[in-house]
Amino acid sequence: MKKGSKLRILFYALGVLTLLAGIWGFVLRFTIGEQGANYGSYIPWGLWVSMYLFFAGIAAGAYMIASLEFLFGIKLFKGTGKIALWGALVTLPIGLMTIALDLGHLERIWKVFLNPSFGSIMAQMVWGYSLFFIIILVSLWVVIRKPQAKLIKPLFIVGVLLSIFLSGGVGAFLGINASRVFWHVGLLPAQFPFFSLASGAALLLLVLGWLAPNGDENRVKQLRALGLMTIALAFIKLFFLFTDFSQSLYAEVPDNVQAVKAILFGDGWWLFWFIQIGLGTLLPIIILWIPKIGQKRYWAGAMGLLVLIGIAVARANIVVPGLLVPEFQGLSTAFQGPHLGNTYFPSLMEWLVVSGGVGIAILVFLIGAERLPLWLTKSSHVPEAEVKQ
Repeated sequence: MKKGSKLRILFYALGVLTLLAGIWGFVLRFTIGEQGANYGSYIPWGLWVSMYLFFAGIAAGAYMIASLEFLFGIKLFKGTGKIALWGALVTLPIGLMTIALDLGHLERIWKVFLNPSFGSIMAQMVWGYSLFFIIILVSLWVVIRKPQAKLIKPLFIVGVLLSIFLSGGVGAFLGINASRVFWHVGLLPAQFPFFSLASGAALLLLVLGWLAPNGDENRVKQLRALGLMTIALAFIKLFFLFTDFSQSLYAEVPDNVQAVKAILFGDGWWLFWFIQIGLGTLLPIIILWIPKIGQKRYWAGAMGLLVLIGIAVARANIVVPGLLVPEFQGLSTAFQGPHLGNTYFPSLMEWLVVSGGVGIAILVFLIGAERLPLWLTKSSHVPEAEVKQ
């Protein structure tokens, strides 16, 4: 990144401010525990689970994007793989942190490693993400230290397969809940890998558009390719969304209809229509479709940011509405208490913790992007014959 760049300074300031806010959230989480959260017995998952899906999805998608250079050898994406891997390495721990803080007894996490039940999808996810983190770390080390190593392609084959498995596994983790009709559909495991890939493409649009150094002659073409990829994935996401919602409404299963209507017309309707669909989907499609605008760095970076925000809202619109509908009639009135309701909006503590995670991700990413050899420079060009090897 260019020293003294205004965007770099702005991102550093944003990272510091969000981290400072997050420190207070971490203090609250470890002093008063889950009493400061607005989820409870009837709605046990909320913002933190949604952000786990979001950040873990970015990591999986960023690894898929890195494979375009290191596994498939697409020349257009030369010079993008290392920064995509760094993005994956930074975001995955943030996702795991948010889901860890959602646990009531964080100190018991060691049991899933020493006494796992591999028939449990949760155990598969914990072990899978642990292995995935190691693969990301090794992949980044190899492509930096030994860029011509024969190990690269086999390593990326395993990494890409694992990223797809983990993305689909998260969908399966929700989908196996038969008592939650909104989730209990076969489409979820198929949708999530596309969501992850869209997250990775959006992250790279943001990074290449706003933070990448000048000098790469392929930058405009890369932004155009990522823009078209983002458009295609947006239409795929819209297709899944239409298929899911239309079938739910047409089948007229009461619990499912209630959950869909909560998204479309409930208290958070504006999140769906304005943020997820309007700013996070339709506007990027329009801007990125126009070559003279969409391939300009600042526009491309802005669209990448909007897509990421839209995906974050989409993750929340998957997790929360499925829990708003009581599992059986009369449950919400059977008992009364501060954590025994069927409504949910994140508490200040929940927002602050997410703010801290975002701040950590921004600052670590910026520091690594400046100090690690992640960018393609003139001196890093190698003869084409060596690249093919």
